[in-house]
Formats: sequence, C-alpha cells, structure tokens
Amino acid sequence: MSLKKEPIKGKPQVKVTFTLPKELTESVKSVALVGDFNEWNPKTTAMKKLPRGGYYVSLNLQKGRNYQFRYLLDGGRWLNDPAADAYAFSSFAHTDNCVVTV
Repeated sequence: MSLKKEPIKGKPQVKVTFTLPKELTESVKSVALVGDFNEWNPKTTAMKKLPRGGYYVSLNLQKGRNYQFRYLLDGGRWLNDPAADAYAFSSFAHTDNCVVTV
C-alpha cells in the first residue's frame, strides 16, 4: 500500500494517489476508496485495477487538511492503509480510520 503526494503547481491542491498491492487484492473484484472527501459514499470513488494486479486511484485534495479514509473491498470488507499518515478512532464504526495529511 502506498500514498503518493504531488503538489499541483499553481493550485492549493495536492494530487494523492492511493495504491493497494496485488498481494492484498488477488481475489478481489472491486475496491472503493471512501472517506471525508466523498462523504463516505462507496459508489463515488472506485479504484482502477492495475494491469499486473493491485488497484489505484488519484484524487486532487485541498492543501492544509487532514482527510479520513478506508478501503472497501467487494462491498463488504474494510481495509486500512499501513502507509497512512495517522489513524483516528471512529465512534461511528468503532474502529480506526486512516488519515492522510495534505
């Protein structure tokens, strides 16, 4: 798993690429990235399958903010990212959410 951050020249945004490796997604048919940036809607940000396996998606996020997120595999299994900048407890889900700082 990885989070790649690239500042967008001339804009107050950062392009963040979220990647899940092949080893964690071999038998997975779909992955959604859900979080603050899409109101936790699993239908908004589908991740794309990489040719050699794994999934990725890139989002332009506002600089100077923290965003909570998680991955949803096949609509039923939640996964956290060990490459997250931090973790925040969610009283709604009673578990930790990942945090990316941009």
